[in-house]
Amino acid sequence: MSEHVLSLSQFKTDAARLLDQVRDEAATLVLTQNGRARAVVQDFAEYQARERAMLMLKLMAEAERDLSTGDTMPQAEVFATLRNRLQAQRDAADG
Repeated sequence: MSEHVLSLSQFKTDAARLLDQVRDEAATLVLTQNGRARAVVQDFAEYQARERAMLMLKLMAEAERDLSTGDTMPQAEVFATLRNRLQAQRDAADG
């Protein structure tokens, strides 16, 4: 993935072509305003993939922290608790 830096004015002038470039080349645009980086433009699918990857990293870090502190429970207990919560929600919706 390549990264290009350009001013907001440059982006406004040629936005449609630059958005195609972002999509076709998996490029990231760093937009500047008054010489300072202000925003990033990237393909939406790339953004979603990055967000999913960050979520997975966060979950892994939480799991490692839970393991190190002993804050765990057996899998069967987790699923039983979730089943009970789901049933309670269904009962509340029906009643």
